[in-house]
Amino acid sequence: MQYNAQIPDVDPLILGAQAPSPGGNQMFCLKKWNAVAMWSWDMECNRCTISWVQVMDACLRCQAKNEQEDCVVVWGECNPSFHNHCMSLWGKQDNHHPLCQQDWVVQRIAK
Repeated sequence: MQYNAQIPDVDPLILGAQAPSPGGNQMFCLKKWNAVAMWSWDMECNRCTISWVQVMDACLRCQAKNEQEDCVVVWGECNPSFHNHCMSLWGKQDNHHPLCQQDWVVQRIAK
């Protein structure tokens, strides 16, 4: 099934495109492009899986004390990230990883 539509003549300045050349295959000409970018930390999960606060933000304890600079992020061997304060409280109750239940071993630490 084929559908052919007739497009009415419209002023190309209104659409932001060039007028089609006779016999040309050019459908449109890009006049302006505004790129939008998004960034994120190099991690699989951007939330502390204990407190569900984003790891880019301070943990709940640091937010309550207004001590944003002291909050660091730790990664375990299976790569989820946690606030260090959240994980230290977790470690007092259970020294296993909250998700995979293996022994907790710090892989890396960052601010």
